[in-house]
Amino acid sequence: MDLEKQLQEIEAMGDDHVGSATGTPLRPDAFELSDIEKIERIKKDVHNIMDTLGLDLTDDSLKGTPNRVAKMFVQEIFGGLHPDRKPKASTFDNKYKYGEMLVEKNITLYSTCEHHLLPIVGKAHIAYISNGTVVGLSKMNRIVDYYAKRPQVQERLTMQVVKELQKVLNTDDVACVIDAKHLCVNSRGIRDIDSSTVTSEFGGKFKNAETRRDFLDYINLDTEF
Repeated sequence: MDLEKQLQEIEAMGDDHVGSATGTPLRPDAFELSDIEKIERIKKDVHNIMDTLGLDLTDDSLKGTPNRVAKMFVQEIFGGLHPDRKPKASTFDNKYKYGEMLVEKNITLYSTCEHHLLPIVGKAHIAYISNGTVVGLSKMNRIVDYYAKRPQVQERLTMQVVKELQKVLNTDDVACVIDAKHLCVNSRGIRDIDSSTVTSEFGGKFKNAETRRDFLDYINLDTEF
């Protein structure tokens, strides 16, 4: 396929992208390179991009940028790709016999759109109903952070958070709502700075309309699902 045809197809696709699977698409050899090796490769690639754009990489302000970007990609904003960084989510017996939903709202979320590699910034709201075990509150934040630190689409991120907590808590009764701004919409393309994207995933008892409404009331969202 020639370059012009490829560009035409990409242009026709626009921003209408759908995540291909619940799991993040990774090659089988994704972790064969060490972090140091990945940083060295990415550093060269970023250098080439900046050089192609005509930037003077001998300038004091720019000469360290390729290394900074490479380290940021591997160690920070895409650090959630590596399974070794998955948070340990210890559970405890629900000794208080608390039977209502537990809600952790306004979890700050920073992720990266996998279509333009631009930031996604927002809040995640999580709830679960105990099936005999509970999880430390901060672990819910860490689970969100882990799955957010990778190239993402918001729909997939929402489902990944729910599936992980269902596994940790051994219950289907988990819900997640994410409300986030995508800079690929806010700062480029249509450049609509006020719009945000809301996604949800409801499992088990949260599929019941009344339980779902209680959760949305807790987090003060009027959106109907």
